[in-house]
Amino acid sequence: MTDTTEVDTTDRRAPTEPGTQDQSSAGKSGRGVNVVAHILLIMWSVLVVLPLVWVLISSFKTTDEVLSSPLSWPDKLQLQNYVNAWTISGIGNYFLNTVIVVGFALVIVMTLGGMCSYVLARFEFPGNRAIYYAMLAGLTFPVFLAIVPLFFILQNIGLLNTLPGLILTYVAFALPFTVFFLHSFFKLLPHEIYEAAKVDGAGEWRTFFTVMLPMAKPGMASVAIFNFLGLWNQFLLPIALNTDMSKYVLTQGMAEFVSQAGYSVDFGALFAAVVITVAPVLVVYIIFQRQLQGSVTAGSLK
Repeated sequence: MTDTTEVDTTDRRAPTEPGTQDQSSAGKSGRGVNVVAHILLIMWSVLVVLPLVWVLISSFKTTDEVLSSPLSWPDKLQLQNYVNAWTISGIGNYFLNTVIVVGFALVIVMTLGGMCSYVLARFEFPGNRAIYYAMLAGLTFPVFLAIVPLFFILQNIGLLNTLPGLILTYVAFALPFTVFFLHSFFKLLPHEIYEAAKVDGAGEWRTFFTVMLPMAKPGMASVAIFNFLGLWNQFLLPIALNTDMSKYVLTQGMAEFVSQAGYSVDFGALFAAVVITVAPVLVVYIIFQRQLQGSVTAGSLK
C-alpha cells in the first residue's frame, strides 16, 4: 500500500505583529503634527519678520513716501535719515549711554552671578539655602514697587541721574534671575572634573575660571542673551531714576524723540532710529547663538 502525502497548500505568510499597525498609525500621526507645527512656525515667522522688514524699508523713505505709499519701495534710498536720527534727534548720544550702562551692567552681573551661583550650587555651608531663597525672592518682587525706595537711595548716595546709578540698579535687578538660571546648571556639572582639577593642584579661583566656567559656557551664553535683552529694552527704571537728558538711554531717547516731534514727525528718521535701536540686539543674538550649540561635554574635553 502506497502512502499518499497531502501537500499543505495553506498560506504560510508570517502573521502581522500586533505593534506594526500601531507604529504605522503613530508615524502618520507624528508626520501630521510635524506638518501643522511647521505651518504654525512659518506663520509666526512671517508675523515677526514682516514688521521688521517694513521698518527697515521705511527707514530709507521720506516722510511723504511713508504716508502716501507705506508698502512700496522707496524711490531713492534716503541715507540722510540715519544721519538725522544719529545727530539731530540725539540718538547717537543715547546709544552711547546705553552701550556703557548695559555693557558694564552685563559684565558685572555675569561675573557676580556666575560666582554666586557656582558657590551656592557646589559648596555646602550654613545659610546656603537661605541665600539662595533670598535670591529667588528677588524674582517675585515687582520692579514698580521698588521705584520710590530706589529713588531715595540713589539720591542719598549721590548716584541719582548718573550712569553708575543706573548700572548698579540694572545689576541688582538682573542678579536674581542670573543666579536662579545658572544654579541648576552648575549643580549638574560633573564632580569628577572638579576633583581632577584639585588633584592637579588648581586652587578654587583657577578651578572656577579655567575648568568649571568653560564647561558652563552654553548656560552663560543663554543667560547673557536674556539679560542683554532685558537691560537693553529697560524703560521703567531709567525713566524714573534718570531725568538728565544728557544721561538718557535709548528707550528714553525714543520716547523723547516722538514727544518732541508733535504733529511734524520725521518718519524716515524715526524708523531709522528704530533700526539703530533694534540692530544691536540682533547682532548680539547672532553672536551668542553659536555658543548655544555647544554642550557641557564639549566644554569638558578642552
